[in-house]
Amino acid sequence: MQQITVQEIQQNPSKYLNQVEAGESFIIVQEDKPIAELKPITTNKKPSRPFGLCKGEFTVPDDFDAPLPDDILNIFYTNPKSKI
Repeated sequence: MQQITVQEIQQNPSKYLNQVEAGESFIIVQEDKPIAELKPITTNKKPSRPFGLCKGEFTVPDDFDAPLPDDILNIFYTNPKSKI
């Protein structure tokens, strides 16, 4: 990683910003002491999944959103710690 001084940045900031935009990183030094790092911003944004990615791989039953049977609902209401 290249080292540059504060004075160099002050003289020509657009030069260094263009280099950072191109992917370069710099250590900024003042009196031979590193004080900061200038580097490109990295985004962790994942690309969105395409619509219909799994089309045709499974089917949703017609009663998917039907209420649960009473015997299963009673388990939840009578003993919240019980496992099905």
